[in-house]
Amino acid sequence: MPLKSHCPFALFLASLYPGIAWSIVPQSIDVYGFQFIPTFGLTESYDDNIREVEHNAQSSMVTRIAPSFELKAEDRNSATRIIWQPTRYIYHSESDASSTSQRLRADSIMEFTDRHRLKLEAEYRKFERTTDTAVEGVNDKINNKRVGGVYTYGAKSAANQIDVGANYAQLRYDNADGVNDDKERNTTGLTTTWYHRIGSKTRGLLEYDHTRFDYLQSNSPRSSKSDALLAGAEWDITARTTGKVRIGYERKNFDESTSKDLDNPTWQIDLQWKPRTYSTFTFLARQALAEGDDGSDAVKATFTQIGWRHGWTERITTVAQAGYGHKVYEGENRTDKLQEYNLAVIYQMRRWLDIELGYRLRDNNSDADNESFLRNVFQLGFNVSL
Repeated sequence: MPLKSHCPFALFLASLYPGIAWSIVPQSIDVYGFQFIPTFGLTESYDDNIREVEHNAQSSMVTRIAPSFELKAEDRNSATRIIWQPTRYIYHSESDASSTSQRLRADSIMEFTDRHRLKLEAEYRKFERTTDTAVEGVNDKINNKRVGGVYTYGAKSAANQIDVGANYAQLRYDNADGVNDDKERNTTGLTTTWYHRIGSKTRGLLEYDHTRFDYLQSNSPRSSKSDALLAGAEWDITARTTGKVRIGYERKNFDESTSKDLDNPTWQIDLQWKPRTYSTFTFLARQALAEGDDGSDAVKATFTQIGWRHGWTERITTVAQAGYGHKVYEGENRTDKLQEYNLAVIYQMRRWLDIELGYRLRDNNSDADNESFLRNVFQLGFNVSL
């Protein structure tokens, strides 16, 4: 994953994360047969440790201005979507931290017959990171490009189904003086998954993943290939209980003999339980090898999260999450333990307007010097659509 040292499982917070827990129902505009859906988000927050540092933490009011523009088209056998999301972050107490990010994404799904389907995606992101930066007090400037696709053979109701996927990503830094150039890389991945139906609502699966990490720096000790084999199952029972469990083993082989090859148990667990239509509980658990950082060859990362989203009335929804991460830096004497809590109350004032009040806590305990931190964020947000 093209992240510096953040746990790769941070993406999974999006399932219930208050900052994107919209309840609005956007309306579209017809543009020559395409559906155009604009939305707008404005968030004011107070952050008491914007750099996530152990000492001399700096606080700031932060304004986030986030318009989003979606264009999509659908017919009986295909669907295409393009999203552009420019976002402006304004740090009122430290103007050097302010930045503008860009995200452009395209997705396409094509169903040629009931046995042949193809999913394609492409994404470009350009952003700045304020935390865990290479130079203290200076944003890391990052751009990332990614393309991928999955071909599926087999009817959805068939006894067997096979997915074959491929993806390619580029990670680049735009920092001054070549800072973080040693982390620039190209990543190529191949995935094959076989599904076997073992019940009307349950399928077993066997998955093989191969990933190649090519660092641009000559003779980089981090260039490697990774192979993982996982087995598990997925199910969808009466729309109340859904889940996907994959458990296996992975091995990372480095190109350079100076880096020690690694073996690691790996698992990916996603569970969702809806005792009521207005109440959802989630459980996420991940363990995998992440790319190295801060002098390490690789990071053994584990993340677990539980969440609850509940609609108390038609207009008022609450979101609560608790997460725990554990990272072991291979090649270094460093272990980090991260606790993260998210709370939010969302008021759907109108069909087109949400008001959200949220709180986020991140508490990292590291046995390395100057790597622990405590961060509190309080925010008030407005999400608007047509």
